[in-house]
Amino acid sequence: MTPRIGDATPGAGHPRTAADERRRGTAYGFLAYGVWGIFPLYFHALKPAGAWEILAHRIVWTMVLCWGILAVRRDWAWLRTTLANRRLSLGLTAAALLIAVNWVIYVVAVLSGHTYEAALGYFLNPLVTVALGVVILGERLRRLQWLAVGVGAVAGIYLALAGGGFPWVAISLALSFGMYGLLKKRVGAALDPWHSLFAETAILMPVAVAILIIVGVRGDMTYGVGTAHTVMLTLAGVVTAIPLLLFAAAAQRVPLVTIGLIQFTTPVMQLLVGVWLLQEHVSGRLWLGFGIVWIALVLLTVDSIAAARRNRSEITPLDPAAE
Repeated sequence: MTPRIGDATPGAGHPRTAADERRRGTAYGFLAYGVWGIFPLYFHALKPAGAWEILAHRIVWTMVLCWGILAVRRDWAWLRTTLANRRLSLGLTAAALLIAVNWVIYVVAVLSGHTYEAALGYFLNPLVTVALGVVILGERLRRLQWLAVGVGAVAGIYLALAGGGFPWVAISLALSFGMYGLLKKRVGAALDPWHSLFAETAILMPVAVAILIIVGVRGDMTYGVGTAHTVMLTLAGVVTAIPLLLFAAAAQRVPLVTIGLIQFTTPVMQLLVGVWLLQEHVSGRLWLGFGIVWIALVLLTVDSIAAARRNRSEITPLDPAAE
């Protein structure tokens, strides 16, 4: 039985409070986004493996890891009901394809020396998420949210003009991850994180196998060439799964506003890694574009904090949620 908030922790001398859980959740969140923040270093170290081979190994070894955990837990009852639910199966398939697209674009960006564009994509992601809520879910935006989306649109136009071309890496990453999050919210919320991750990677397994066959036939396979390189490619599944599980643990313990603020850790770290450690050049015009995006994110953050405070003030002692 899973201990509840307030239950005595085994081996501890005092019960775990809601504040303790929030602190743990915040720590999990920073760990998750911190791991994602240093992903460029890991994928850069996987050279000379190409983006497609790395994608295939992420899929294969993540599924193997999930299968091992579920086998130990003997946790397969959910699979039958998931397969029987056509809407859920189609949603998981679409989510799997979107996250695969996101993964391969991200790795291509890192391996080609454009980590800063990947960072920009994840800076834009909150704005894209808000826009998707309006377009697809019909949500109504508050004034500051409209202003933030407008400033974000200006940033996108500016970056397209200043950079001499459409910022397809950043926009593609923001759109693919935003759509992935939307699908997970609509069809995947009922699944345990291990179940969801196993299902998505299992759906992608035929794609991964086909990629490995093509890479092998072309003579570009790097798996097995050097012990350290082979181990790192194998551990790509663990590296993929760990932050996802930490994120799930954080989301269970802290408010969404907190998660929203912590998420900016990742693109900041990715940008710093790209510029300082991988020696990528970012022009002054692009820095100005980043600055416009950050203005939009500040507006969105201020709005989120204000909304959270309003919601807390509206909870009265008679409200069951306050007890």
